[in-house]
Amino acid sequence: MEYFDRYQGGERAILVSVTVQMLEDLDTEEFRLLAKSAGAEVLEHVTAQRIKPDPKLFIGSGKAEEIAELVQAHEAELVIFDHALSPAQERNLEKIVQCRVIDRTGLILDIFAQRARTHEGKLQVELAQLEHLSTRLVRGWTHLERQKGGIGLRGPGESQLETDRRLLRIRMGQLKDKLAKVKQTRTQGRAARQKADIPTVSLVGYTNAGKSTLFNLLADSDVYAADQLFATLDPTLRRLNWEGIGALVLADTVGFVRNLPHSLVDSFKATLEETLEATLLLHVIDSSSPDCMEQIDAVESVLKEIGADVATLRVYNKIDQSGEEAKIIYAAPHQPDRVYVSAHAGLGIDLLRQAVQECLLGQIQNFELKLKPIYGKLRTQLYSLNVIQSEQYDDEGNLLLTIRIAPHKLEQLLRQQHLPLRDILGQAAKMFERPLEAFEIKDEIS
Repeated sequence: MEYFDRYQGGERAILVSVTVQMLEDLDTEEFRLLAKSAGAEVLEHVTAQRIKPDPKLFIGSGKAEEIAELVQAHEAELVIFDHALSPAQERNLEKIVQCRVIDRTGLILDIFAQRARTHEGKLQVELAQLEHLSTRLVRGWTHLERQKGGIGLRGPGESQLETDRRLLRIRMGQLKDKLAKVKQTRTQGRAARQKADIPTVSLVGYTNAGKSTLFNLLADSDVYAADQLFATLDPTLRRLNWEGIGALVLADTVGFVRNLPHSLVDSFKATLEETLEATLLLHVIDSSSPDCMEQIDAVESVLKEIGADVATLRVYNKIDQSGEEAKIIYAAPHQPDRVYVSAHAGLGIDLLRQAVQECLLGQIQNFELKLKPIYGKLRTQLYSLNVIQSEQYDDEGNLLLTIRIAPHKLEQLLRQQHLPLRDILGQAAKMFERPLEAFEIKDEIS
């Protein structure tokens, strides 16, 4: 059987979206944005409706001929389907339209390949690409059926197709080994943070919801951020000192999208584990998007798929576009459920910090401390947390502090300094129950 000669390169594309009753509804505008993010020049966008996909072509033969005519009229070099196609469907469509055909998975893989910057990101993308390619080696290549020949090589030999499959298996094994080492390194770093009691806050959300812009604002960083799908692919971690919390690790992760290919989820497990092991997830939501609820469901579906059972705070971003006001909505007293912010305009960021602090540490209270001069180190730590509201000295030279902090964090600081003595622990317990209780740290040593 003779196949056509493949066209080399080319970004002039025709898009195809088919509404199938038994499949999920499609977002055609998002599909166009995906194609443009990959660098395609969109010539036409063909739509169709079917009760169920055709097993041979996915679409009907008449619609396939219509696409072939459009390809010829526009001299298109690529047809992109907003669906997952089987290798046989791609091969059959290519014979009719006489140009390359890729599906939604191939499109997203191409975008990921362009966005990957770090060594880990490139490994993950290559593995996902090879897994996708391994079932499509027979497409459009006539040389794959030829047998090796020549003196000393006559006989059945090994077909080029079998050789390529074997090389793919070897390369995929190498990539998995390298990613396993990446996973081990991440696990070690995560264990060190947990041992030091450093919480991790991970930003998750739909692609283009503004995660990287918010990350840059919170971390005072310069991660690449743009108004495009999958602008950021590689995970980024920053260690920060946050008011009232102290040291924490802020993680920016890859954005999610509806119908995210399973091969990508599998390949990016090393990255997504930062989400699995986080202390708190900030689910960043584009509040200005008309598909806001569908995007929330898509993200929560992926989180459920990877088994991320982590406390989550919803962050409704882009309120400068939606017209909402900056605020915190509580599910219960001192249990923030959602925060409304604008990372671009810098609105509600202090409220977000307060909500994160309450999620990690619980209720924030005011306390009065009376410190002897020898406890200057504790005073320095409290200043580094930016929790001191006022300070003054009494007639005996003791330092009188009014601080605003979570009881859990204050107790942690006292234990680190070996200050919660036996006779003070009872007072501390009462202090944690009632705000503004006087707490005097004495010179005694237990």
